[in-house]
Amino acid sequence: MSETNRSASRKLPLHWKMLIGFLVGLVAGLVVHYTVGGDAGWVKVLTTYVTQPAATIFLRLIFMLVIPLLFAALVIGVAEMGDIRSFGRVGWRTLAYTVVMSALAVVLGLVLVNLFKPGAGVDEAQALKLLSDNAERARSIVSNAGEQPKGIDMLVSIVPDNIVAAASSNNTILSVMFFALMLGIGLVITRNEATETLKRGIQGLFDVSMVLIGMVIRLAPYAVACLMFNMTVVFGWDLLGKLAEYVLVVVLALALHLFVTYSIALKLVGGWSPLKFFRGAQEAMLLAFSTASSNATLPTSLRIADELGLPKRISRFVLTVGATANQNGTALFEGVTVIFLAQFFGVDLSLTQQVTVMFVCILGGIGTAGVPSGSLPVVALICAMVGVKPEGIGLILGVNHFLDMCRTTLNVTGDLAIAAMVSRGESDVPAAEARVEAA
Repeated sequence: MSETNRSASRKLPLHWKMLIGFLVGLVAGLVVHYTVGGDAGWVKVLTTYVTQPAATIFLRLIFMLVIPLLFAALVIGVAEMGDIRSFGRVGWRTLAYTVVMSALAVVLGLVLVNLFKPGAGVDEAQALKLLSDNAERARSIVSNAGEQPKGIDMLVSIVPDNIVAAASSNNTILSVMFFALMLGIGLVITRNEATETLKRGIQGLFDVSMVLIGMVIRLAPYAVACLMFNMTVVFGWDLLGKLAEYVLVVVLALALHLFVTYSIALKLVGGWSPLKFFRGAQEAMLLAFSTASSNATLPTSLRIADELGLPKRISRFVLTVGATANQNGTALFEGVTVIFLAQFFGVDLSLTQQVTVMFVCILGGIGTAGVPSGSLPVVALICAMVGVKPEGIGLILGVNHFLDMCRTTLNVTGDLAIAAMVSRGESDVPAAEARVEAA
């Protein structure tokens, strides 16, 4: 038994394996790029019959599972707000603050990525050469993106007339999210034995999807090695510069939202001193940074909320729901990543498409599991939705764990901040009980 424990403790964490895969693919691609070049015959054979198919299989496994995962997570996330009826205005204030802060996070991220353009400047011929790999799928994605409705038609198309057909197309993911939201609201409103059974069934779908996604993610180190080799063999050192710029933009956006946007909101809405709040929340922030998991940090967040003096009935509701529904950092990261990849591959996204990305990221922040790397399938899905090559996520997998740690810190701190804002003017005793005691 002790030997087993020692063996388990020696097992390398997945994020380190992904980093190793990233470096292996990067170094191998650079060596080939600067020695024999990407046009060599054996290099084309290797990318065509080995590395590209391996990466494609990995991505198809992700796409196969992301719809049931996203659907189930969003339904459960909304259904968990079943206490809205008993909490009354507390529930709706929580939902309103969550949506507003998520929207501000995504807008901030989109503004910075459009301002600094970390993915722009790549030689167009090289980008087209990279896109020529798996060209048929790329053309299909771009073609479908061009057929997307615009303006008022886009709003109308969010409401599906056939949910099964909507689930079969990446371009109609908003329709699936709309149906999931409606179903979640229906589960909140309708309370009986049958709906509880349905909710448990959807929870089971979420659990199974999470397990399968976890199994697929174990292949990520090999997939990222293949993806990085495919890209660096074409782009060389240019890729590293773009990747560094991307990381800096994401970290800057996360820091600004955490320390500026939330400080203003805490002061104006919650009546809190930002310095006092961040000093009290620092333990939860450090744990979130080290675990990269909102769910793993939840027990500590609940204790911190008590130490901050927040009403327990408020903090328990807000923090429990927020571990899934208030993923500001994740929403911001998804938006910046999609626009970065669009810039990298030379895909010019219209204002309407960027608004669509923003909307999906906000909903994705509600539907993304609070576990490490839970947002990667959503990023790949949004990329396909707006005509950006999903294989591009291989660019960011090697640095994803560090960014995951940063965005989880924002997610967890945001949960506590919203709990502090919602708690303003609230006591630890519900109004109905207070009236009974007063009588």
